Amino acid sequence: MTQIADETARAVAEPGTAATRRRLVRLGRPTPFGVLAAVVMGALAVLAIVPIIRVIGGLFVVDGEVTLQPVADTLGAEDLGGLIGSTLAVVVPSSAIALLLGSALAWLNERTDARMGFATDALPLLPFLLPPVAGAVGWVLLLSPRAGLLNDWIRDVLGLVGITLTEGPFDIHSWYGLIAIYVVYQVPFAFLLVSAGLRSLDPSLEEQSRMSGAGLARTFRRITLPALAPSMGAAVLLIAWTGLGIYSLPAIVGTPARIEVLSVRIVRLLTFTFPPETSTAVGLSVLVVLVLGTIYWLQARILKRGRHARVGGKGNRARRIELGPWRPVARAFMLVYVLIAAVLPIVALLLVSLNGFWTADIDWGSLSTDAFTQTLIEDRTTRRALTNSLLLGVVGGTVGLVAAAVVALRVARAKGPVARLIDSAIKLPAAISHVVVAVGILLVFSGPPFDLGGTLALLLLGYLALYMPQGSVAADAAAGQVGHELSEASAISGAGRGRTFRKVELPLMMPGLVAGWAMLFIRMVGDLTASALLAGTRNPVVGFRLLEVFSNGSYAGLAALSTALVLITTTVLIGVLTFTRRKARLGIDAKVGGV
Repeated sequence: MTQIADETARAVAEPGTAATRRRLVRLGRPTPFGVLAAVVMGALAVLAIVPIIRVIGGLFVVDGEVTLQPVADTLGAEDLGGLIGSTLAVVVPSSAIALLLGSALAWLNERTDARMGFATDALPLLPFLLPPVAGAVGWVLLLSPRAGLLNDWIRDVLGLVGITLTEGPFDIHSWYGLIAIYVVYQVPFAFLLVSAGLRSLDPSLEEQSRMSGAGLARTFRRITLPALAPSMGAAVLLIAWTGLGIYSLPAIVGTPARIEVLSVRIVRLLTFTFPPETSTAVGLSVLVVLVLGTIYWLQARILKRGRHARVGGKGNRARRIELGPWRPVARAFMLVYVLIAAVLPIVALLLVSLNGFWTADIDWGSLSTDAFTQTLIEDRTTRRALTNSLLLGVVGGTVGLVAAAVVALRVARAKGPVARLIDSAIKLPAAISHVVVAVGILLVFSGPPFDLGGTLALLLLGYLALYMPQGSVAADAAAGQVGHELSEASAISGAGRGRTFRKVELPLMMPGLVAGWAMLFIRMVGDLTASALLAGTRNPVVGFRLLEVFSNGSYAGLAALSTALVLITTTVLIGVLTFTRRKARLGIDAKVGGV
């Protein structure tokens, strides 16, 4: 690092020297690393765009011939109107409730004295640690009408006051149960985006409104809410995208109640129907794209026509509203949400796995780890599925983040629009339903000329296409912390572009990349949407295996595998937090070696 600083100092002091000019000119020349970066960017863009184009094109082109048969098959699909209606009946109310609940949590945390420091920043995000497939299983164990643990405990309490019930009072396999479980996993999106919007809003606008005589409610309605419209609009889009594309929740919670939504029908047509009804599945996938496009268009129109309070310049820190006697109530509200969203499902999974079978009458004296042994060690298929998922999570997270780091630095240094256009293409799957992208990956890579059907390579491509947008965002944030001066100083001292990336930029980006890697790892290991379409008996993964075990009714094994999944993701997250905090405590984000 001293050598770099010395070279930089000499370059600044002697800007006209021939050696310095040659070294600076070299920064703009094509290099092997630059070519590699361009290839990586192109490959990621193709992986993101081609499957989506294949899905849309499959509506009009079949086996190389132009036809409208897929359109006819889609329009003639069994109970198409009812399918669309049931999907909207779940997604619309759950999105509205999640937006209100997430916004309320964000406002309490950012604008009131109910905030409890780091705890209220992190607690609403805990459902992210619980993969949807594991959370859905946990809620089935809790709120099944007859054998649900929580239902049985509630019935015992009601019996003490003379109220006798043989089942219920709640039923997870119902419309309200499915909507509630959707809400649990959609709230964190609203919380994240609305919290960011509140932090960006100049608090002086709200203070001036209150000083002018406006009450708290009027200030919120006239100032805060309009300013948050862009953030809330983005939250609605993200929540709708998740609701339309998620497969695990409606498959596990809705199927026993015979509630079928678009994502479940698409997977059934491609995976559980022989021969696969590909044309109908493609048509339904395009329908999902059209619905999302309509939501995006409406959001853009509303934001364009609306009058929004502007975010001011560098404002002061917001003065928190004192809730007085309502402060404990607000804090209890936040804690109850976390208890319901994350703690209860994990407790149910752990109890059923330790008990060995699913019953509300827990024999506390005979709890054992036999279910873990039988499921994770003795069951060869489950062991293979867990191994495959861990391998895909490690490899996919590493490849994805390194590639994302290369792209992020390239985009940050690029001056033209091409790199930014490619970067937008890589992030495109974030705006498309997961099930649509997975269908595209299946159509493009499972048959000739790639013939990757039934292989781990197909799953890896699917995971990369689905989760690269998240990895790209994490890499962008990490790249933003690396100044241009360090890269230029490295080049001036004689290092090539590749060596600069390895020795300077990558170490400095490491804390942010490690956090992004953990996010990719958790998502890939717990994925069920892509796994349900791309996995099989030849390449089992955890998500697909959970679906099989659930279908077979082995609830102790199901709980044991889900608990293991939660423990793995939690361990990874704790490791990442420990790593980043240690770096921050030591005061070094990375240790840059000699160049």
